[in-house]
Amino acid sequence: MALQLVTTGLASQAQGFTNCAYVHPKDLETLANTAGVDPEKVMKRGLLCSVGDAVFLVQQFDRAMQGKICIGMLHRLAGSLTLDKPHAINPWAPTRGAPFVLSTISIEVNLVSGNTEVVIDAGELARHIVQTFSGHVFKTGQQFACLYHEGQSDQVPLKLTVLGYEFADTGDGSSGGTSSSPSRFGMIQKTTEVQVSKGKAAPIKLQGSSTGKANKLFEKGFNFEEMGIGGLDVQFKEIFRRAFASRLVPPDIMRKMGQNHVRGMLLYGPPGCGKTLIARKIAKALQARPPKIVNGPEILNKYVGQSEENIRALFKDAEAEQAEKGDDSELHIIIFDEFDAIVRQRGTTGGGTGVNDSIVNQLLSKIDGVESLNNVLLIGMTNRKDMIDEAILRPGRLELHVEIGLPDENGRLQILSIHTNEIKGNGMLADDVDLQSIAARTKNYTGAEIEGLVKAACSYVFSRQVDLTDLSKTPDFKGVQVTAADFERALDETQPAFGVREGELTQCFGNGIVSHGADFDRIQTTIMRLTSQVMNSDRSPLVSVLLAGPSGVGKTALAAKIAVESGFPFVKRISGESLVSHHEEGKANVVQKAFADAYKSPLSLIILDDIERIIEYVAVGPRFSNHVLQTLLVMAKALPPPGHRLMILGTTAIPDMLEAMEVTSAFQLRLDIPVLETEDQYRSVLTALSGMSPADVSAVAKHMNGKPVGIKKLLTIVEMARQDDMGRPLPKDQPTTAEKFYEALVEWGL
Repeated sequence: MALQLVTTGLASQAQGFTNCAYVHPKDLETLANTAGVDPEKVMKRGLLCSVGDAVFLVQQFDRAMQGKICIGMLHRLAGSLTLDKPHAINPWAPTRGAPFVLSTISIEVNLVSGNTEVVIDAGELARHIVQTFSGHVFKTGQQFACLYHEGQSDQVPLKLTVLGYEFADTGDGSSGGTSSSPSRFGMIQKTTEVQVSKGKAAPIKLQGSSTGKANKLFEKGFNFEEMGIGGLDVQFKEIFRRAFASRLVPPDIMRKMGQNHVRGMLLYGPPGCGKTLIARKIAKALQARPPKIVNGPEILNKYVGQSEENIRALFKDAEAEQAEKGDDSELHIIIFDEFDAIVRQRGTTGGGTGVNDSIVNQLLSKIDGVESLNNVLLIGMTNRKDMIDEAILRPGRLELHVEIGLPDENGRLQILSIHTNEIKGNGMLADDVDLQSIAARTKNYTGAEIEGLVKAACSYVFSRQVDLTDLSKTPDFKGVQVTAADFERALDETQPAFGVREGELTQCFGNGIVSHGADFDRIQTTIMRLTSQVMNSDRSPLVSVLLAGPSGVGKTALAAKIAVESGFPFVKRISGESLVSHHEEGKANVVQKAFADAYKSPLSLIILDDIERIIEYVAVGPRFSNHVLQTLLVMAKALPPPGHRLMILGTTAIPDMLEAMEVTSAFQLRLDIPVLETEDQYRSVLTALSGMSPADVSAVAKHMNGKPVGIKKLLTIVEMARQDDMGRPLPKDQPTTAEKFYEALVEWGL
């Protein structure tokens, strides 16, 4: 039977910082007898009783009047109690079979009074709540007070509000779960995990984690290595070690070690290598808030100050949650695509508005300012790391720089396997398709280009099944497979952006390379040995050779042939004609970009063809472009990044003049290509190319002895000699005569 007691206020302020109600000892004894509990034990510890809509620990208080119950203001609000009115007091017991022990409880913290900022260790407060209120029963929305003194000179009165809780699994068949009804009560015990957060307007700064545990970033059983993207296993491991391993460590350990989490990382590399895909996979794997994905140009706005406001808006949620929950805040991920569009080096953009500089400054203040955020991970992606302001790349900001480069052969095999997995799983990949062989032949293909290769191979399958005479007819794909022949044709039509423009190079030696003496053979052998040295020697990451000789001796043809036959996966030819449409600064940028692209490939070859034309040399007037010259000198001498190897082949017709400009000093070796001059040289070339009889070859060779002629000019003369009087080519079976050759010599002034 309920005991009717009149509600009164507390006798002292100290009683208000408990979750207890106080009655006369005789009234407490009556409640104990009603509950069937030993009164002696109740007198020592108190008794849990329902008072109105709440449950309190009722204890004896000698100064309380019999027939009355002393309850503080916050407790009266929780129980919907009125002063000086009688209320029924019943011993409380949990519903049989229902969970009541709390596994976790979320509590909001506010100051009882005052507006001076107070720093509170969330972990210490959580432990204090467990120690003080273990065995007490609460409901959702209930308010109570406690005194906190850890780290403070004076005790700080706090008002605590129960936001919600979860019940522990009792193991007796009753399931735990989140409280959804305020009529259900839960008991704090020593094992209860308390999660504290500050009130929105409270002048409180929470430090540390209330749980003492790191946030659960990954689902149970998640394996980071199993999530690897083709060819990026090494990069994934580095990202996990630097950016996520620390976030699995309890915050107090991080604080004891004096370490902060990595707040940002930069993914950079050529287009199509998987930067965006990595960012998406990371965001998908984490048990964090949905990532904010922003394209860099979207931040820019024509209105003054709006671009900076857009930056602040990205961090607004993270700031609010960190202020509320401290280290218990969830991880907020912000992904910037085309990052270089908004963080270019300060002072380099024109217009006078200073918007770019302001954006960089705003971003810096958010990542690493006075009130820096520890619950943010900023992921920037760019193809142009060199354009980004250096301040944002230093430690404490975007300190982790991961190069997402061109995949190696094993990586390409992984990517091919990923993109052909569905085809193979459905029995549509022919047995003659050798993915290992395709991976070996797709040097310098990006992941996107390999995906395009598979699409191109599939397109041949589609076209075979389509009836061009009746396009309305539904194609029949029963038993259709993608074959090795489809991949062969796809390989012929696809070209990697960082590969070899073989067609352009083969044009440079369309007539082939003809040996014309021991000196020329020695030069060929030397260059081939040097290419092998670059490929195989760890001590020669950079080899540069200057091919010198008069115009028409075959310097360009030899360099192009070496480039094609060497097997270098990346070859870039820079020549005067490729730069003719650029102004001076543009030419320097083209040269610089060619070297930057070469550094993205593990093995590269650059041909600097006709260096005098590249630097705009003329014999009179303004002699050359110093800007282009200096760029060329710097880049030709610079060592490639670790793990990359580069060979440079330069050609020039004026080596002496280039020596005065110090260009030749930028090359490690100079090889002089000889002109044709001796009888034996002419005999070997004419025998191979002219189609003349041996007697005519000997006569012409003897006639040309001592006359210096470049191989290119000689080939043109030979071709001219093979035309009839009407300018038509002679039949292939008709030999060229010495007389025709002499006529061509006359036309050429020889």
